[in-house]
Formats: sequence, structure tokens, C-alpha cells
Amino acid sequence: MHILEDLKVWNKAINIAEETYKLSASFPVAEKYGLTSQIRRSAVSVPSNIAEGAGRNNPAEFKNFLGIANGSSYELYTQLILAYRLKLVSEDLVQPILKEVVEVQKMNFALIKHLNLNKLD
Repeated sequence: MHILEDLKVWNKAINIAEETYKLSASFPVAEKYGLTSQIRRSAVSVPSNIAEGAGRNNPAEFKNFLGIANGSSYELYTQLILAYRLKLVSEDLVQPILKEVVEVQKMNFALIKHLNLNKLD
């Protein structure tokens, strides 16, 4: 079991979720049940899966949830690109979040690799 507040990847993912919520607040009302909802679910899924995995007693389960979190981060990245292409958000607002998402992906892969190298399962 891990302490969430000590996991840098979880802290960064929480920040991304918060920024994504703020960003998507400006989306049109017509997107409330479309892209707004989907992008928020993806953003919340990343730190949530990291948290769920961290709370497991088995390192193999932790790695599995990190993989799920990474999948959600790729969904989020795709949805942010789509929001930009649909002109729902400007490049200067979306780029910093995209950059942070990529950083979380790298951190997540590094953590999985670390867990694999240490053969904790």
C-alpha cells in the first residue's frame, strides 16, 4: 500500500484533472453530455486508477491499475486535441495541459518499469 500524497504521478494527475475541469467549463452547453462529460471522466480516471492501484496489497494489481490510468491519459490527450480542433479551446490554454498529460504518461511508464525491475509481484 502506498501513501497517495507521496506519489508524484498521482499529484500531477490530480492537477491535470482540476485544470481539465476548469478548461471544459467554457465548452458550449450542447457539449454537456458529449465531450465535456467524456473529457472530465477521462481526466478523473487517471488519478482515480492510480489511487485504486496504490490501495491494493498486491503490486501486480498496482501495475494493472497504472496501466488503466495510462490508457485513460491517452484518452484524455485525444479528447483535448479534439476540443482544440473543434475550436472549443484555444491552443494557448490546451498546450500546457497536453504537456502535463505527456509527463504523467512518462512518469507512469517509469513507475511500472520500476515495479517490474524490482519484481514486486
